[in-house]
Amino acid sequence: MALGVREHVADSSRIDILRAAASCFMERGYTATSIDDVARRIGATKGRIYHHFPSKADLFADVFRHGMDMNFEALAPYRGMAGPAVVRWRRMAKAHVLQMIDTKPFQRAVWLGVEMHLRGATTPEQRSVFNELIDYRDRYGAQFRETLLQGREEGAFRFDNPGIASQLMFMTLNSPIFWYSPRTGETRADIEAIADQVVDYAQGGLCKEQGTLK
Repeated sequence: MALGVREHVADSSRIDILRAAASCFMERGYTATSIDDVARRIGATKGRIYHHFPSKADLFADVFRHGMDMNFEALAPYRGMAGPAVVRWRRMAKAHVLQMIDTKPFQRAVWLGVEMHLRGATTPEQRSVFNELIDYRDRYGAQFRETLLQGREEGAFRFDNPGIASQLMFMTLNSPIFWYSPRTGETRADIEAIADQVVDYAQGGLCKEQGTLK
């Protein structure tokens, strides 16, 4: 077997494990998920998992990292987009919401990792890795924050505190990881429509006049 083929098989096996692990972490949480659970999900032995990942903590960290890698990739086409910031924001926001839907198990793992970090529910060994992962996530969020500030300068958005605006925006854009489930007969157009509704709602919050009731 050629080296390139072996590498492709290894990468494919690793991705299969990450997908299985993401689903297990989403369904059971971090503590209740075992390497055995992940192995059973793909009909493999624990040895296959340990061949790629030395521990459950390493596996979880890679699930988190892979989820964020996909998010960065989804935003890449819009980062240098010219024109009004609000148009760029909508493209970015929709790409983000579609990630929450299309890669939900990975995004739930990212959310779980952030919660673990905030609660201090990590070991000293995990802490440095989690700090790097949270920094990676923060760099992703900074792309939105920059666009929000540009949009405010252009008069498209109205908010006082960028940090609060960003947090509330992400609460809305991230929300499909908690309530979305595929429906029978659902089409891609249906999913796109759901994403548009979520983006509309988030944009409405960013555009409201401060101190008024609507």
